[in-house]
Amino acid sequence: MRHVLVIDESPLFREYLRTKLADNGVDASVAVNGLDGTAKIRTLVPDLIIMDYHLSGERQNIFDILREKKKNPNTAKIPVIVLAQRIDQKEIIELVPYNVKKVFAKPIKIDTLFTTLTELLGVPFEVDETPSIMEAHVNDDIIFVEIAQGLNRDKLDLLRFKIIELIELYEIRVPKLIVMLSDISFTFTDGPNLHKLLDTVLQSSRAKRRNVRVLTRDEFFKKFIAGQKDYENIEVVSNLQYALDGLLSELDGSMEFGEKKAEIIGDRVLQAAQSGQPESMQLRFDAENKNKHMSLEDVKDVAKNLRIAAVDDDFVIQELIKNTFQKVGTSVSVFSDGSEYLSALQKEHFDLVFLDLMMPHTDGFEVLKVLRGRGLEQPVIVLSALTQRDTVIKAFQMGIKSYMVKPLKPDDLLKKTMEILRVNF
Repeated sequence: MRHVLVIDESPLFREYLRTKLADNGVDASVAVNGLDGTAKIRTLVPDLIIMDYHLSGERQNIFDILREKKKNPNTAKIPVIVLAQRIDQKEIIELVPYNVKKVFAKPIKIDTLFTTLTELLGVPFEVDETPSIMEAHVNDDIIFVEIAQGLNRDKLDLLRFKIIELIELYEIRVPKLIVMLSDISFTFTDGPNLHKLLDTVLQSSRAKRRNVRVLTRDEFFKKFIAGQKDYENIEVVSNLQYALDGLLSELDGSMEFGEKKAEIIGDRVLQAAQSGQPESMQLRFDAENKNKHMSLEDVKDVAKNLRIAAVDDDFVIQELIKNTFQKVGTSVSVFSDGSEYLSALQKEHFDLVFLDLMMPHTDGFEVLKVLRGRGLEQPVIVLSALTQRDTVIKAFQMGIKSYMVKPLKPDDLLKKTMEILRVNF
């Protein structure tokens, strides 16, 4: 049996890869950090190593591991796959002398990874090729799971880990979920996948069934769930407003905007399905957030060396963003108008952009239009006091990653950054 060693500091990501490899008949071992990885490479001599690029330097970083591996004639020829959240061409070139066969950007495309594993190990991997759009987000302490076009079993496996991470990141004590199914028609042959979907949601969230809503107009799904005792008390609804009424009434904060957020999310999936946009699975989370409360050290690990832009004509918002990220050692470039930011892009690159929609000269929509026209895929988080449904949907259709409503809180800014940039799946 072929043997793969996974070196990654995220316990959930390690478990995900270990499980997927085992399901395809490949023996897998895991290492929790660089020091552990170096020891296990030497003792296990695996057939392949899969490792994260961003390992903590204190416990041997990736180059420490690769140099030790190269020194040992028993391990020097072991092929390596590197996974990275952010990596530039120069860093990729530095990996070449160490028998690194592939570098994948996170979130990984599981079918592409399995194709590479087949090539390197000579072992066929089964991949579900069912077209599917799957996303998960937290708004108003409700987990929204969006699924369109079909149920892909590999993506459902990813979803299980994502839900766990979102609950930890946002410290959700009483999980509430809305599962939105768009552009999908089910038949009897979909029974196993429907069981997998519902079991995934319930087991990963540990939510009470009365705190789960499924939004769909599919008549087969309604009959399916009505006949299943295991899913008793899960409510199937066709109206999002009704689904939110029972959940949001128990939450703190404004119910009004919570409703609008949910409408936006549902429409995003529907619009993507109808317009033929490429699949996306924005499952972003902090894989190391094992403690109950997010610490500054957790954020520092993510925000290290980030280049952040704050594009907003409000001086108070500029200072809030600057001061928030200054605490985690990250500098922020501020711009009072969209034209200033677009001019800076000729010389600078930003890993994350906070963008106001309404500015006096070049507004946020014009900035988004230019970014899309130039093919620049910078993660954009829109900041605005606007909550109109059509306005927000328009921003999402132009490629933004998330939407936050003013007034802002520092902790919310940090958590949203963690969700957007700590990408494992």
